[in-house]
Amino acid sequence: MSVALAGRAPATFEIKSANLPLVSLLLKSADMQALAQELQARFGDIPDFFDQDALVIDLTPLQDQDVAPDFPALLQLLRGYRVVPVAVRGGGAVQMAAARAAGLVPANDAVLTTPRPQQERVQPAPVTTPEPPAAAGDGAIPLGALVVDRPLRSGQQVYARGRDLVVMSMVNPGAEVIADGSIHVYAPLRGKAIAGARGHDAARIVTLCLEPELISIAGVYRTSDVPLPRELRGKPTQIRLEGGVDGKLVMDPLKLR
Repeated sequence: MSVALAGRAPATFEIKSANLPLVSLLLKSADMQALAQELQARFGDIPDFFDQDALVIDLTPLQDQDVAPDFPALLQLLRGYRVVPVAVRGGGAVQMAAARAAGLVPANDAVLTTPRPQQERVQPAPVTTPEPPAAAGDGAIPLGALVVDRPLRSGQQVYARGRDLVVMSMVNPGAEVIADGSIHVYAPLRGKAIAGARGHDAARIVTLCLEPELISIAGVYRTSDVPLPRELRGKPTQIRLEGGVDGKLVMDPLKLR
């Protein structure tokens, strides 16, 4: 015999499950000074790269070491780049205990996903773009590539957050094009191109004229200090990353006919 009991729901709150897009920091060293220098080199000139994104610190590379990072210093450093450290995973017992003492939540079962596409950041203002459609999941068409149809001058920076970037005109020296996905420049690329900015190692860079100051995919980069092969400089080229984040950049000529 079934028995139905009267229940009463709280009037002031409800508890529900939630999925939170996380940025992951794979920490390979406990040297805070070296980390601060490399973060400054990577993000120092992109102040709006993060937008109060929740972050999980992945200690997997350090789990076999006896040393624990200086978590208070690490959290202060990361917050300076507009990320919010909330959890830690992958560390040894001593490291996880130190992380908990600093206020981080153990999250060894965290499933890390690509952040939900958001409106792109353009610096400074001269490059204008149309208002993007609503993000996927709201019954709308997912965000497509960000298209820029005018030349980018020195000092200009375009960031396609959560999407690919298509540039129809020249990227001049001193300009920067950045995308979480791939970058297509249908003109000379003479500035900096940073694809896979949040670790997407399948991203590519394609240009009709390769003459860059810097190219980077998922953190693996090459500057103009290393001369390009003669057969590729100034030519249509595709750049990809082979071997993941510990791999190398591979450049292939584009066959347009």
